[in-house]
Amino acid sequence: MRHEKLIAQMTLEEKCGLLSGRDIWSTKPVERLGIPPIYLADGPSGLRKQVGAGDHLGLNPSLPATCWPSASTVACTWDPALGEELGRALGEEAAAQGVDVVLGPGLNLQRSPLCGRNFEYFSEDPYLTGELAASHVAGVQSWNVGACLKHFAANNQEYHRQVASSQVDERTLREIYLPGFEIPVRKAQPWAVMTSYNPVNGVYAGENKHLLGDILRRDWGFKGFVVSDWGAVNHRVNSLKAGMDLEMPGCRVTDKEIERAVLTGRLSMKTLDEAVRRIVAAVLRFSEHRSPA
Repeated sequence: MRHEKLIAQMTLEEKCGLLSGRDIWSTKPVERLGIPPIYLADGPSGLRKQVGAGDHLGLNPSLPATCWPSASTVACTWDPALGEELGRALGEEAAAQGVDVVLGPGLNLQRSPLCGRNFEYFSEDPYLTGELAASHVAGVQSWNVGACLKHFAANNQEYHRQVASSQVDERTLREIYLPGFEIPVRKAQPWAVMTSYNPVNGVYAGENKHLLGDILRRDWGFKGFVVSDWGAVNHRVNSLKAGMDLEMPGCRVTDKEIERAVLTGRLSMKTLDEAVRRIVAAVLRFSEHRSPA
């Protein structure tokens, strides 16, 4: 396979660098091997690709884009076909703007009216959330643009979301908080999943092997790559071990942390190569398939 040949030619420094962004919205290219960057952009209610230099707060101008109905509005239709139609329109617009990954849909549950992002989540019901999300993902990806489910998992408040741990027993996790993610993973195979800021049962979502390894990849069969929420990485090496592939935005300090961990034996080359393989596979998918299905 082509990506295996590319990985075999990469230096340790190039492998580590591929796993974090070069700036706010794109990954690092490996120009000597012809590996282009991945361009990611918000979001499910309307594409937000910034013009020129990107900034996390969205202060710099963005390209004109359609403002679509919010996810909560779409959920009121109870209409997966309409959700897929909206996803197709969003995917077409993303392809036209050269966006590889749309950061959405948002699938956390509307558990409290105090959550400031309820408008971009579908529902308080996990089944309705999952079915509409699967349709949305299918629509976006029909244009060979990746959809990215977020924020995995149990990110149901904005207040202190970087530190507040969601304490959830296993049955509640699997029956309430995770079906909204499980359904689109199984039915539509999104190309990416974004981890949340918060710890889950005391372990940061981006370092949570039970969430990323046991549930997402083993139980549900997820084949894509896992990306952090922007600035959500707590410990880069532990995140890689748990199954989080890409840190966004860029951070050359953590690139060096990964490199040192490999050289000192704290991180196996096998684990590193697994993450690199998922990113290279995504890069090749985006660069080779830019026409509608």
